Amino acid sequence: MTSLRYMAMLFMFAMPACALNLNKEIDLGGEWLFEIGDNLDYASPDYNDNKWEKINVPGAWENEGFPGYDGYGWYRISFIVPRELSNKVLYLKLGQIDDVDRVYFNGRFIGGKGDFPPNYQTAYDIYRVYELPSNFVSFGKKNVLAVRVYDNQGSGGIIHGKTGIYSREDVIDLQIDLSGLWRFKTGDKPEWAGTDIDDSRWHPMPVPGNWEQHNFPRYDGFAWYRKSVKISKSIAKKKLILLLGRINDIDQVFFNGVEIGHTGDFPVDEKNFHSHKDEERAYFIPPYLIRPNENNIIAVRVYDVGKNGGIYSGYVGIASRSDYLKYSKKKK
Repeated sequence: MTSLRYMAMLFMFAMPACALNLNKEIDLGGEWLFEIGDNLDYASPDYNDNKWEKINVPGAWENEGFPGYDGYGWYRISFIVPRELSNKVLYLKLGQIDDVDRVYFNGRFIGGKGDFPPNYQTAYDIYRVYELPSNFVSFGKKNVLAVRVYDNQGSGGIIHGKTGIYSREDVIDLQIDLSGLWRFKTGDKPEWAGTDIDDSRWHPMPVPGNWEQHNFPRYDGFAWYRKSVKISKSIAKKKLILLLGRINDIDQVFFNGVEIGHTGDFPVDEKNFHSHKDEERAYFIPPYLIRPNENNIIAVRVYDVGKNGGIYSGYVGIASRSDYLKYSKKKK
């Protein structure tokens, strides 16, 4: 069974391409090494892949000498990361992968989408962009990227998009990082916005990440997220912004039981429904609501129609107003 820590890691570094302002630093399109089958030893940078086949990326493996093959396959490529990139925030773009992937950089896991059998769930239509932690990278030396892929039917592999290492310009310094496990519950009750609710038995939910891939497949409707956060006196003195990334589809946000903002309209009129899934959420936290050095409760009411429900991507945390303004200007 997938561990909670693994689930949190799985979506912590995943963001859609539209959410990022990226500059290409290293082009990884072209010839990679490839092997069918499945062996986790293939993730190791020390694995001997001299006898592997050569394959073009992007492109379906069915068009690269493996017609009709469904199942597991591994990709590997080695390259130098220049030392001058060590002071930049880096991302790996892999485009569209059919159907499921797990990605390893120098043997260390950095992300993945979809679920392998026996709980198979495709992610063929999700564009892969993963943050590349700087402590995973050997700057000025050889690095090894390994991608484990499972294809259920049709075209398989790293099939479409621009693959490469990119640097990010629109980076924000968070005072408090709120990504990771939140409390989650389906349904809708007004009292769930309050500060005195016992949510200890609610489901742990990785944020950012869509709830369909965490035990709530095909769920549409209302759900709530809750998170407790301590804010020091020094941070509480600043004007603060709560960032909640992108939410599919409508949200209403409460801080210590008081609404501080919403995107979309409640109640939901399904006949005239309008999604706001591509809008980045940011809400000012009124200073008088903050309890310095105590537990503060953030509650997020969400309504979703269709797939990828919930707080699914982007920055999730608390930033100062000045840092948020700098970030907003970089995005334009």
